[in-house]
Amino acid sequence: MYKSQPYIQISFEDFNQPLGLHMNPENRWVKKAERIPWSALEKDYAKNFPNPKGNVAKSLRMALGALLIQKEYHYSDEETVAQIQENPYLQFFVGLPGYQEEAPFEASSMVHFRERLDEVTLIEINEKILAYNQKEDDDPTPPTDGSNSGTLTLDATCAPQNIKYPTDTELLNDVRTHAEKIIDALCEDHQWKKPRIYRQVAQKVYLNIVRRKKKAKKWLRPQIRKMLGFVKRDIKVIQKFLDQGAHLTEQQAIWWETIQKIYEQQRYMYDNHTHSVQDRVVSFHQPWLRPIVRGKAKASVEFGAKFDMSLDQGIARLEYSSFDAYNESDILVSTIRRYHDRHGYYPERVLADKIYRNRKNLNYCKQRGIRLSGPALGRPKKNEVRDKTTEDQDNADRVAVERGFSQLKGCFGADLITTKRKDTTLSSIALSVLALNLSQLTADFLRQILSSNFKSKQIKNRTVYFSFFSKFTIIQ
Repeated sequence: MYKSQPYIQISFEDFNQPLGLHMNPENRWVKKAERIPWSALEKDYAKNFPNPKGNVAKSLRMALGALLIQKEYHYSDEETVAQIQENPYLQFFVGLPGYQEEAPFEASSMVHFRERLDEVTLIEINEKILAYNQKEDDDPTPPTDGSNSGTLTLDATCAPQNIKYPTDTELLNDVRTHAEKIIDALCEDHQWKKPRIYRQVAQKVYLNIVRRKKKAKKWLRPQIRKMLGFVKRDIKVIQKFLDQGAHLTEQQAIWWETIQKIYEQQRYMYDNHTHSVQDRVVSFHQPWLRPIVRGKAKASVEFGAKFDMSLDQGIARLEYSSFDAYNESDILVSTIRRYHDRHGYYPERVLADKIYRNRKNLNYCKQRGIRLSGPALGRPKKNEVRDKTTEDQDNADRVAVERGFSQLKGCFGADLITTKRKDTTLSSIALSVLALNLSQLTADFLRQILSSNFKSKQIKNRTVYFSFFSKFTIIQ
């Protein structure tokens, strides 16, 4: 049940401040709240609760506000609630009518907030916030001659998941222990005698592997074969119980499917003397994760969701996300089409990596008069004259998307995703992009306010502007 709130958007003057509490109207959370069209978002959010019965759900402002606060400070669910309870500015941001000493909700409600605000919903909210803050001079006048205008920057990265580094022995041990839990539960429910599965011997083999510092290949391979044998025995026992009419719970059914898949992959790699397999599972509790080969100096392989992000007039947008290692070049055409839908014309240039420059994308851009940055395909021509000025400018402008990735991972939690569900992991990435844009919009808004209060004076034909963001900036 959702109780629609036909309220007028709470302004700072309407916030009930206790006697003796003096709040600063220029606080960043007050300014961030002004950048979000809460009333319009509230109407769309209320449509997700058609049932008029049940407990009243929390408002969108409280749900989205709490998630943005958590993303800003990297708090846990419990710490996020505690900080909101203690901070009047955060209480204003989540939409409370006044300061209160009680917690506005339980920490467990954060899980429901992440489930309701999924990836698609957050992308829509991001677009509505951008449209709400769009000024007349933000979007230039469309070209009357049908030419292209603007720059679209596109790149891909990976958001690593908070899991332990996957090894064959660790995965097989997780499979074995969870298979034993299923066997114990089925025997207890049906009053069956527990079969002999040699769990103590299997645990001893696993501990011998863990405690050994140097694991030679010739020594490790027989140990993996033993662990595969223990898992195979457990699978046969569970299958026998299922044939006798036993039923698994929902959680046990998920475990059972993961157990069989990991065993098949590990058996295939053992028999074929390889360490790669299609759709390899790297985590028992999050079987949708896949290894993403990045080739970076810090980590050649990362485990998490891969996503494409575009920059249009300094605004970030999540174009595509997946747990599979997809080819980034397939996203270029759809990204350009969405740019055309927003502006009514194509970009003049697209700044992207070399991987986006395949024949399909080059022909698509050529037919529409779009210049795709980067060198030409094939070997360089004998007397080719390259425009170094244009190439250097493209490389310099493309740094903006790399800076966006750095801010996403350094400031808004995309460097380590701690959510446990598949849908909440994707929504966490979309929330990081939304928080990045909101921070950018707030910074631009503060610059406009403070620009009228800047102190300036002439020093040898130079004007020195003192601003809020830096000690001084010298402009010729």
